[in-house]
Amino acid sequence: MTEQKIDFSNPDYYWNRELSWLQFERRCLSEARTKENPLLERLKFLSITSSNLDEFFMVRVASLQDMVNENYKKKDIAGMTPGQQLKEVLEDTHNFVQQQYWTYKRLLPELESNGIAFVKDYAVLSKNDRSFLDDYFETEVFPVLTPMAVDTSRPFPLIQNKSLNLGALVTRRQNAGPGILSQTKKSKKAIKDGKQSFEFATVQVPAVLPRIIRLPDRVGEPVRLILLEDVIRQYMPRLFQNYEVVCVHAYRIMRNADLDIAEDEAPDLLREIEKQLKKRKRGEAIRLEVEKNMDERLLGFLEKELRLKKDYVYEADGPIDLTFLMKAYGIEGFDALREHGYAGPQENPLLPSGSDIFAQIRDHDVFMHHPYQTFQPVVQFVEQAAVDPDVLAIKQTLYRVSGNSPIIAALAKAAENGKQVMVLVELKARFDEENNIVWARQLEKAGCHVIYGLVGLKTHSKITLVVRREEDGIRRYVHLATGNYNDSTAKLYTDIGIMTCKESIGEDATAVFNMLSGYSEPRMWNSLVLAPLWLKDKFVRMIAREKEHALRGEPALIKAKMNSLCDPVIIRSLYEASAAGVQIELIVRGICCLKVGIPGVSENIRVRSIVGNFLEHSRIYYFENGGSPEIYASSADWMPRNLDRRVEILFPLESEVSRKGAEHILDLELADTVKAHLMKPDGTYERVDRRGKDLINSQRIFCDEAVAEARVLEKGVVDRVFQPREAAAAEK
Repeated sequence: MTEQKIDFSNPDYYWNRELSWLQFERRCLSEARTKENPLLERLKFLSITSSNLDEFFMVRVASLQDMVNENYKKKDIAGMTPGQQLKEVLEDTHNFVQQQYWTYKRLLPELESNGIAFVKDYAVLSKNDRSFLDDYFETEVFPVLTPMAVDTSRPFPLIQNKSLNLGALVTRRQNAGPGILSQTKKSKKAIKDGKQSFEFATVQVPAVLPRIIRLPDRVGEPVRLILLEDVIRQYMPRLFQNYEVVCVHAYRIMRNADLDIAEDEAPDLLREIEKQLKKRKRGEAIRLEVEKNMDERLLGFLEKELRLKKDYVYEADGPIDLTFLMKAYGIEGFDALREHGYAGPQENPLLPSGSDIFAQIRDHDVFMHHPYQTFQPVVQFVEQAAVDPDVLAIKQTLYRVSGNSPIIAALAKAAENGKQVMVLVELKARFDEENNIVWARQLEKAGCHVIYGLVGLKTHSKITLVVRREEDGIRRYVHLATGNYNDSTAKLYTDIGIMTCKESIGEDATAVFNMLSGYSEPRMWNSLVLAPLWLKDKFVRMIAREKEHALRGEPALIKAKMNSLCDPVIIRSLYEASAAGVQIELIVRGICCLKVGIPGVSENIRVRSIVGNFLEHSRIYYFENGGSPEIYASSADWMPRNLDRRVEILFPLESEVSRKGAEHILDLELADTVKAHLMKPDGTYERVDRRGKDLINSQRIFCDEAVAEARVLEKGVVDRVFQPREAAAAEK
């Protein structure tokens, strides 16, 4: 009897990526709902789900809508057409929004019992409160507001993407005196309801003002907060004098924010992106959020003007746009309601503060784990290179940087000091396009050679090369990382990186930048592997190698950590390895299109997701290789966009300290019983069953380890789990 061949391309073996992403959103929401988390941390996670959902609509839902509009019928790996995906996504997001607001309403009483109260009913305010708000509205709010009416001469205004607005129906008072508006003809935009006729008016809630207003404190009472839109709502008659305000309701729209850049035809990519950014403001409306129980006449008018069907209208049983909760998270005086126990990023024992970075790297490779260890050495690496008279050149790729980036300042200083500085600024980094345009121009003014990426590809790799003249000749120092050169997000995202002056990596780094800036493509690579030409094949070969080891009865194991997994070729390779007996442990924070528990296909695959106070962002890949393990880190996830449409780098972790550090990260996260969620065969996720298990919070343990290392370093002795200096010295 011949063995039945498995069709690994069967769409029943895959989850749809959009629906999988919504499962990630539910994992974030579960953090807002679990009482084990401090109250303000729960509020923060609820805010994060709102921010995430905004981007999902502006990009993913908008993309599906575009495909439906173009009558695109091609199915995804799960066998769904764009129309089918859109239908299920809209239905799922409606359910999710209901869960968001159910969670919000459950949190309000807990907040009040802990001393924070949101005031919704204006009638409960005291005379002093109203006097305070009268003055605040008159002096701070009223001068900023721009009430807009809609009639024959004033068309429906451009409602800005993600702006919060108050829509109203108004009617002119019969006893109103003569005025300019009374002389105009009856508006064709009037809203009819039987014999009555109403006009539409709208006011944007100013984003330049704080959305949360703190009312004057009262002894023995909670801190009371009121939302800006509720204050403006109360004073709407001031904005439309001689008119009766029939109803006022908040609303918000989301627009298609996906840029359509014809790179091949653009003579100047920077100017083309600037032009497209202006179009983004007028993108097609793809979501309308309204307050629950909005007046049907007002809702119908908005739906008609925005050309939106009911499926795209979302009722909020509470304040629209819950991202304001992040501001409430930061309210002073409530530290007991936040996560405690971590003093912030710690000093790296391999790079003591005040030391010569180049001397340290010559002595040993440096392994970094952010945000547990400070990102500052990466900044100092560029800053020291900028003023070092022996440094000849600095080359760097920039994808996302902070608003006041010290790295940008250091690169500019280096150019002003006469060094050769080449910077690739990726202008197509979504939602950072405007910032990156500003940085690119600033660097050009300073004398840097700036390139804007490659046509048709995003440059997502994280690499810095410093070329230095030393006594024994030219030496190249290289920094490689999984995360961006962003000193702000480095405090929130978990990433790893290395610094090395290993010659093979230095040669490859030079080849990388020559390829990015010119047409030079190396005949071979020493250590680095790049997408989109070589990286996917490398992963497939390494997975297949584990399969062959398993078939020969040799040690075979894959441990991999990433943000998303949806590349069909990679998943198929993992299925084949699993079917051959390879044990596969995956840590996937977000999207995962792979299914677990399929008999004969994925029974040897386990998928978990870590959702904690830090956003898991590092990509680490471990292959047992028959007992000779290989460990890599990368800027790339296992996604088609990373492997086929971006410039990404995979780099080996070869020093003992780097290997042990990365393996420790994988093993500790695989043992997590507090923040881990396990994928079930039906695609949903559940928390780890803790019965009989120790409570292991991997992020908290990493914090504790970093603090312990820093304390030991202060005593002049490094005695860490991995003994980094001893390991580095042993290699020398």
